[in-house]
This record gives sequence, structure tokens and C-alpha cells, in this order.
Amino acid sequence: MFNVTPQAAEQIKNSAPPQDAAEALALRIAARRLPNGDIDFGMGFDEQREFDLEIAIQGVNILIGPNSRELLEGVTLDFVELEPGQFHFIFVPPQTQSAEQASESGA
Repeated sequence: MFNVTPQAAEQIKNSAPPQDAAEALALRIAARRLPNGDIDFGMGFDEQREFDLEIAIQGVNILIGPNSRELLEGVTLDFVELEPGQFHFIFVPPQTQSAEQASESGA
């Protein structure tokens, strides 16, 4: 399953365009595999389309299209300070999370 940290959810909510209930937009998360094997991630506010998976995480409505589902499995969207005063969204793949957890536990 795709995940969103509390920090990312807070920033998404603060960035959401003003809207009424009739035109509710959700955050679309997309991923595609590049020719070199890397994964390119993207996101933006969008309307739901046929066959989208819609999930609510941390109070944020997320849309994931069928072509992105497998690539987003286990990925976490975070909002972090990369350099002093410079915050950015990052996509953390599952293997990176496993390595971080192992180093934190002393394994």
C-alpha cells in the first residue's frame, strides 16, 4: 500500500486549491519506470477517473491510476528538510525504508 507521512499530509492539505464539494479534487500520485530502470514519481491535484484507486491517508484523498499501482506499492511520500530551510516532497521506496529501519535497530 502507498503511504503518506503526517508531515507530508499537513503540507498537502495546506497546498490544496480552494474548492467546493461539487468539484472536489484529490491528489493524484503517479509512477513510471524509465528506460534505465529507475522510477519517476509525480503528483498533482486532479479529478477521479475511471479505474482509479481512491484511498484516504492521513486525511488526504489520494488517486492512483492502474498503471502506477504496482510501482507505488510500499512507497512512502514524505516532506523533509533537505538543506536548512529547504523543504521538499520525497518518495521513499520500500527497500530504502527497510535499510533505514535496519540501521536504526542496529542490525
